[in-house]
Amino acid sequence: MAMPRRESVDDYYEQLSDQARPYLRELQKLCHEELPEAEEVLHWNQPTFVQDGTRLLLLQAFKAHCSPRFPPHQFASQRAAVEAAGFEAGEGFIKLPYSRALPTDLLRTLIRVRLEEFEATGSSWSQK
Repeated sequence: MAMPRRESVDDYYEQLSDQARPYLRELQKLCHEELPEAEEVLHWNQPTFVQDGTRLLLLQAFKAHCSPRFPPHQFASQRAAVEAAGFEAGEGFIKLPYSRALPTDLLRTLIRVRLEEFEATGSSWSQK
């Protein structure tokens, strides 16, 4: 089932399930803290943090988990740390089950690594 079209970032969060909302709000807060110059917009119908016209990361909500999604080429260097922390990782994302506390320190590191890479290289989403 496709996610209904959201009207705004606030509408996105308001329409989340009661289970998903606190996790996504905490992810949103972490992103705002670690990406102070980024703007949060809807892109692909999901909250996306954009700086200087470049997508840094986006947030996704699913039935049993949520995920911050990073450019796969950048996230590849962090995948081992994610898996060592006991979380499932895919091509550019960490799977965060609603049944577990968010790994705040790990998430801050992932967000900082993405920002540092962007600031050093200007790396876009599709860059290999």
